[in-house]
Amino acid sequence: MNLPPYDKMKIRQENGKTMVLDILRRKYVRLTPEEMVRQCFVNFLVEYKGYPTALMGNEVQLMVGEKKLRCDSVLYDREMLPRMIIEYKAPDIEITEKVLHQILSYNTQLNVKYLMMSNGTQHVCLRYNDDSGRWEFMPEIPNYADL
Repeated sequence: MNLPPYDKMKIRQENGKTMVLDILRRKYVRLTPEEMVRQCFVNFLVEYKGYPTALMGNEVQLMVGEKKLRCDSVLYDREMLPRMIIEYKAPDIEITEKVLHQILSYNTQLNVKYLMMSNGTQHVCLRYNDDSGRWEFMPEIPNYADL
């Protein structure tokens, strides 16, 4: 992955499974390749980009029509309104238009201005431009203060 090292990651074995402490959910969860991306990316946002953990949530449940879905991570503003959806994939899964459509389907419920997708090596960030009514690619992952 091309993210800064997450030296404080807490890992333990539980019933023969490798578990990692999710700092947002405050519990140990199974360490899958996608979960490794999530934990490293959240650490990057918090430690290097200034995102407050108090305004972030993992595995946020949504209802889209009759389907129950889960956003991998959601960033909220100070009024606890959704501001950004973040979707993670395992390192061997490319960030494609299919992933974009997945995250856009979540946004039909949350109506956020920012979307991020990461597989640990490829990171995509988009911002909704109210003037043009279009999503625009951002050249880099923004600091929290710049949102």
